[in-house]
Amino acid sequence: MFSLERWQEIFETIRKNKLRTFLTGLSVASGIFILVILLGFGQGMQNGVAKEFEQDASNRIHVWTQVTTVEYKGMNPGRFIELTNEDFEFLIKKYEDDLEFKSSVFRIWNGLTNYKNESGTYRVEGVYPDYQFLENASLISGRFLNRSDIDNYEKVVVLGYKVYTDLFGKEEAVGEQIQIAGINFKVIGVYRDPGGEREESRMFVPLTTSQRVFAGGNKVRNLGFTLKPQKTFQQAVQQSIAFNNEMKAFLKERHIVAPEDESAINSWNSLEEAKRYYDLMAMIKLFFWVVGICTIIAGVVGVSNIMLIIVKERTKEIGIRKAIGAQPWSIIGMILHESIFVTAIAGFLGLISSMALLEVLGPNIEVDYIVNPSVNFNVAITTVFILILAGALAGFFPAWRAARIKPIVALRDE
Repeated sequence: MFSLERWQEIFETIRKNKLRTFLTGLSVASGIFILVILLGFGQGMQNGVAKEFEQDASNRIHVWTQVTTVEYKGMNPGRFIELTNEDFEFLIKKYEDDLEFKSSVFRIWNGLTNYKNESGTYRVEGVYPDYQFLENASLISGRFLNRSDIDNYEKVVVLGYKVYTDLFGKEEAVGEQIQIAGINFKVIGVYRDPGGEREESRMFVPLTTSQRVFAGGNKVRNLGFTLKPQKTFQQAVQQSIAFNNEMKAFLKERHIVAPEDESAINSWNSLEEAKRYYDLMAMIKLFFWVVGICTIIAGVVGVSNIMLIIVKERTKEIGIRKAIGAQPWSIIGMILHESIFVTAIAGFLGLISSMALLEVLGPNIEVDYIVNPSVNFNVAITTVFILILAGALAGFFPAWRAARIKPIVALRDE
């Protein structure tokens, strides 16, 4: 029940001890403030890692080759390993039931490109239609490559947004003819990529066409795969690791590479990398929780100590109250009200200030692997209510001690 006299007593006590109350509240508010800021930056780091993996398909396995470093079966080290169409075709046939998207890549690093009076040098990649999904590319006009383009060796090209703006400005590009290394190609689409300008400085042409017009024969530079989704993230990681190991073992055997040679056949498994980062993020967030909670506990201990001091200062007053008939729960309630009031006000001030800081500064933070630090409001408000409960417990024990004081003992207190 609301008691005006009780609230008057609380405010009178606070007024008499302004500095003590302020310092107590500051310790509680700083605990919540630090916890929310740490959780916000933990989320920001998770956002940053997620953004890094947005650049390509989230479960992509990428394969490329370099030179051998180990002598094997009479073959000297230093051989450059070249992947072929046959490698790719064997793998997609063997793992047909497991693969979702797949493409080999034949790459031309510096393809001189001309359109009317504009020209530039860009990376040209011969790919299959699935490559759009491996690269997580989205079309803003036209279409991507299709199977007919591959089968008929069509001279068609999909431009990255950077290439499009360099050559066409704001003009329509789809349907126009450009020259790549002196060969005419018809523009059929323009794409955007989450990786930004670097990834949008490329052009995609049919793999078969690129091998024919750029003298590639049956050679390819890279292989890219994604596996079909699994029920759980852990199952997906295990499947991707098994596939990656089997694929590398096959390619090493096919190209006479020592099993222990880690240089000749290279791969990058985005799921495996993601798991490492997410495990690290989980440990960092756990550490942030521990630090924040320890800070809050320090504040709650401060509240408890202050309540003990208050009980000691008001021992004679408590004795008088009990002598004239005050019940023990009335004494407990008086102490608890002040403890909860100070904890609640300080907790909400710490929450509001930390949330406001994240709201203002979070979107403007541009640091590697930290993107838009923020915290779930429900989580933040829950921590405040837990803090209030902890403040009530912190005040309960001094209050219980006060309620057990015998009136005659309290009245003798100096």
